[in-house]
Amino acid sequence: MALLKASASQFGFGSCRVSRAEFLAEEAPKLEAWLKAQKHGTMTYMENHFDKRLNPQLLVEGSRSLVTLIFHYKPEVEMAEGSFKISKYAYGQDYHHVLKSKLKNWVAYLKEQIGDFACRVFVDSAPVLEKAWAARNGTGWVGKHTNIINQTMGSYFFLCEVISDLDLEPDPPATDHCGTCTRCIDACPTDALSNPYQIDATRCISYLTIELKEAIPNYFVGKMDDWIFGCDVCQDVCPWNRKFSVVASEPLFALNSTLKEFTRSDWMELELETFNKLFGRSALNRTRYEGLKRNIDFAALKLAQ
Repeated sequence: MALLKASASQFGFGSCRVSRAEFLAEEAPKLEAWLKAQKHGTMTYMENHFDKRLNPQLLVEGSRSLVTLIFHYKPEVEMAEGSFKISKYAYGQDYHHVLKSKLKNWVAYLKEQIGDFACRVFVDSAPVLEKAWAARNGTGWVGKHTNIINQTMGSYFFLCEVISDLDLEPDPPATDHCGTCTRCIDACPTDALSNPYQIDATRCISYLTIELKEAIPNYFVGKMDDWIFGCDVCQDVCPWNRKFSVVASEPLFALNSTLKEFTRSDWMELELETFNKLFGRSALNRTRYEGLKRNIDFAALKLAQ
């Protein structure tokens, strides 16, 4: 266990916590109710593999443990004021590729040290309820904005998982420290957090600018707060981030130098060739050029009012 946590730190991970690989009995009715209420919008993939989302043993046969790791992404330098906004996690290269490589290297190191074991690594790319596991093993607690908050590191971090047949001692869960604070709820521009600890994805700016493939409803004109890819509002106002958030040390997640001085005009004049050059290896590529242009044009409607 000491080797596990010490080596995770050496490979750049900010935290390493362990859960038993078992059925998430408490999460099952919550997930079912959320889906039945259609809070997932057009994300129909959330309806798939319901059992696998709740039971890691269906993802890795013979699994005994699930390890949650975090990796910080808060940038040292942020985009210039007065521009359209993209979420901090998308400033640099696509985290899926960067972190999966780091996970595989870490696992390879562990196998060199302790011998072979069966496992799979996950970076937000499979039916794993990563926040539920992070809360269960004490990586942090689920805040009122539904993100995981850590008392000493805030919430600007990615979650990664390794499910394996290693028999590891589980870590205790974290306790909730949101208290009476409602800053994230009060600050949400689209009222996606009207119920604490629950998110209505159909009203979330991240969903509207990334997951939604159709036209953004006119209802949200003037309510998007200049966001064109993702949204950080609920995390930006969180007291735990204002006091304890950790700046990323990974240069691959730093702000693309070209974007440092990007203006609204630069975004509105963005062409396909420039998009491919700037965002070909970025999480922004998830929207494709057409999707990002849709978001930019929608955000620009506020300027025309």
